[in-house]
Amino acid sequence: MASVKHVAIIMDGNGRYAQKLGKERTFGHYEGVKNVRDIAIHASEKGVECLTVYAFSTENWKRPAKEVSYLMSLPRIFFSSYLKQLMEKNIRVTMIGRMDNIPEEARTYFERAIAETAGNTGMILNFAMNYGSRDEIVEAARRYAEDFRDGKAGELDEALFSKYLMTAELPDVDLLIRTSGEQRISNFLLYQIAYAELVFSPLNWPEFDDAEFDRCLDEFYKRNRRFGGLNEE
Repeated sequence: MASVKHVAIIMDGNGRYAQKLGKERTFGHYEGVKNVRDIAIHASEKGVECLTVYAFSTENWKRPAKEVSYLMSLPRIFFSSYLKQLMEKNIRVTMIGRMDNIPEEARTYFERAIAETAGNTGMILNFAMNYGSRDEIVEAARRYAEDFRDGKAGELDEALFSKYLMTAELPDVDLLIRTSGEQRISNFLLYQIAYAELVFSPLNWPEFDDAEFDRCLDEFYKRNRRFGGLNEE
């Protein structure tokens, strides 16, 4: 049975969860933040090596300014509340995305969490923050072209190109989960999910619990992963 090294989650449905309860969308985002902690700890206990969560996309800047402002406060809320627990669970925090484009306070909390957990040897909790996959691929191509021009890189192949991606130190995604019943990729890890198994959960992200995570893992283990080839009879 193949192991699940890298799980990626598109955490969708925070706003719908709040609306269902007659509350503002910010309530859903707050509940979603708490759930990142819960699912990260559970994933770590299940033996997942890396969990990447889609926290904020490059397209999310199009949302109302009030909502964007609240979303940018979530790193402070998350790390000030839960960094100690992540440390206790030996979880290491990393981030992909354009760090220089996010507000200073959010950037500071990310940088602090990354530094404080750098020595941890357990699961990697990787935040995709101000991240867009097309932007990542274009930037990787630009950096490779500059290195090739300057004689710092040889002929391009998949292995070399992967080193220019933001996920260079991470394994490819084995399982991609999207919550809230939506069935789209939304510009998330397009290169890294080439052979990932996709599982779509009907639950909104704040409702997505340990049992649903386990159901998604079980679905993964039922899949026949051939990577373009044929299984031996």
